[in-house]
Amino acid sequence: MRALVTGAASGLGRAVATGLTGRDVAVALLDIDELAVTAAALECGRGARPIVQDLTARGGAERAVAQAVTLLGGLDIVVNNAGYGVGEAFLAMTEASWDRTLDLNLKAVALICAAAGRVMRDQGRGGRIVNITSPASRMALPSYLAYAASKAGVDSVTRAAALALAPFGVRVNSVAPGMMDTPMQRVTERQLAAIEGREDIDAFLAERTRRIPIGRRTDCATVAGAVIWLALDAPEYITAERLNVSGGLDRD
Repeated sequence: MRALVTGAASGLGRAVATGLTGRDVAVALLDIDELAVTAAALECGRGARPIVQDLTARGGAERAVAQAVTLLGGLDIVVNNAGYGVGEAFLAMTEASWDRTLDLNLKAVALICAAAGRVMRDQGRGGRIVNITSPASRMALPSYLAYAASKAGVDSVTRAAALALAPFGVRVNSVAPGMMDTPMQRVTERQLAAIEGREDIDAFLAERTRRIPIGRRTDCATVAGAVIWLALDAPEYITAERLNVSGGLDRD
């Protein structure tokens, strides 16, 4: 099995890549941070290969898939994990933040699904795509709107890609993680606290954590386990689904 994991230099992406290599999957780890993604690939070992690519660049999504195919000799799994979010007050939103968020979180995901789908179709052996969405996609978040909107778009892309690729044996699903202690989460929560004029960051984080019915935050290893299950172990009949791993924060 051969997999491409985007945003693999740290956080959830790195945990997914590590977990997949532990299951004897050959993994191409993609990130814009060359030093970090190279270190992550070395940590994975077992022939894991780094790819340095800006997915917001013109043609970046297609190049990412092409490089993974070249390095691995084909492609059976894609995990669209790369993402960006910025906290900014609704009345102070900027065009630049919307462009970057939608380019990476939504457009790149759609184009990678299509490019990987073509590869998997031509290989004739099916495949699996897992997109990372968020509980934010179903919430009204004025200070995190670009991110929430981008993840609502990911939900739409997942459903559409699942239908388009089903005839070729490619299954497309998504995972919605809860609050995780990742580099991006730490930055955005401090931004959100600043917008609300909150100086006691620990109290602010504790309040947010209390919203989770289970009563605690999750970690990258837990969410990575769900991603890997969809990529390797889930019944072949599951497609166009959203798997919530949010401690009850997101429920349907």
